[in-house]
Amino acid sequence: MDVGEVLSYQPNRGTKRPCDGQEEELKRPKKLAGAGGLDRFREEGMTVGKAADDDRKMLLQIVDNEGEGKEEEEEPLDASSVKRMILTFEKRSYRNQELRVKFPDQPEKFMESELDLDDILQEMHVVATRPDLYPLLVELNAVPSLLGLLGHDNTDVAITVVHLLEELTDVETVHEGEEWGAEVLVQALADGHVVALLVHHLERLREAVAEEAQGVHDALALVENMAEFRPQVCAEAAQQGLLRWLLNRLKAKMPFDANKLYCSEVLAILLQDSDANRALLGKLGGMDVLLRQLSVFKRRDPGTAEEREMMENLFDSLCSCLLLSANRERFLQGEGVQLMSLMLRAKRVSRSSALKVLDHAMLGPEGAGSCDMFVDILGLRTLFPLFMKSPRKIKKAGSTEKEHEEHVCSILASLLRNLTGQR
Repeated sequence: MDVGEVLSYQPNRGTKRPCDGQEEELKRPKKLAGAGGLDRFREEGMTVGKAADDDRKMLLQIVDNEGEGKEEEEEPLDASSVKRMILTFEKRSYRNQELRVKFPDQPEKFMESELDLDDILQEMHVVATRPDLYPLLVELNAVPSLLGLLGHDNTDVAITVVHLLEELTDVETVHEGEEWGAEVLVQALADGHVVALLVHHLERLREAVAEEAQGVHDALALVENMAEFRPQVCAEAAQQGLLRWLLNRLKAKMPFDANKLYCSEVLAILLQDSDANRALLGKLGGMDVLLRQLSVFKRRDPGTAEEREMMENLFDSLCSCLLLSANRERFLQGEGVQLMSLMLRAKRVSRSSALKVLDHAMLGPEGAGSCDMFVDILGLRTLFPLFMKSPRKIKKAGSTEKEHEEHVCSILASLLRNLTGQR
């Protein structure tokens, strides 16, 4: 009951039916003039007001008692309550699966069981407040049952499961000293090949629907959370098809949105410390995908801060890939040197990042081809003015003057070593 309604409550006392002898007296107007009339009026008003106050107090006491009863009924979250919750989840999941098999063409037969399943999945979110109980989920084999629902025919159920797993593995919800519980859960998810199941789940979603677009975001967040607790997940995720899906999503002809930004961020995470992932990206044609996505910014600056962040993520991914000699050859064949040189001449926000990419491409003996190409396309015309004086817009581009000078000097050093080696 709303407290406002309680406070504004006025009891309906009804209208007293007059006696036969009082009808004429009621028809005559009462005179309140004089001390006697006023006293009688005050006494009547105080009596009615006191009765209303008593009713209010009584109702407030009833509401308080109901609230206390509800608080007493709430069960504390412990091992026993989690066990009961998991048992309920298993029963409802099995019931829904049974009805779907029995009535595959009659949705009205299994729709109620699907709603019940969704309800228990929503209730399980409370477990995220107790990471110390995560090992209990693993012991009771709840993880395989949850992963099995990622392939559910109803994508809404799969989206609910992904959201639940994302919240359970969220780094912000895990307090200091409770990391071991989350690590146990993440290990169980990795053993169940969760990324491969996520990729299959992602391929079914249509991002034109708001709920399914949020499902894509939650799936990527789950991978990022797992990588925080278990860095080995990055290599496993790439091998299980996530790297291919990310490249396809980046090159898809879709307007820029939050999911495209998140894809670029997850891609940079996968490539950060893994030579195996860098090699796999080269084999999948990822160097061309990165160069094509970055070529847009040679003609214009990013329209928003989010789009600029995506651009920087793609540049970082490209720099990571260039640490592998095989990818430098692909970069050269994909006319990456020419693209970076054009960005230097365009004097846009991408200029600082393009300078960093050239620095990575020309390092060491493997960068000889890029050095030769840079000289052939008259790149020194653009580089020497940058060497003589740092541009004014460096800070706006997110780079410091020191970093700018280091990249320019490193490129010149690589060019000189290459020319000396040829002589």
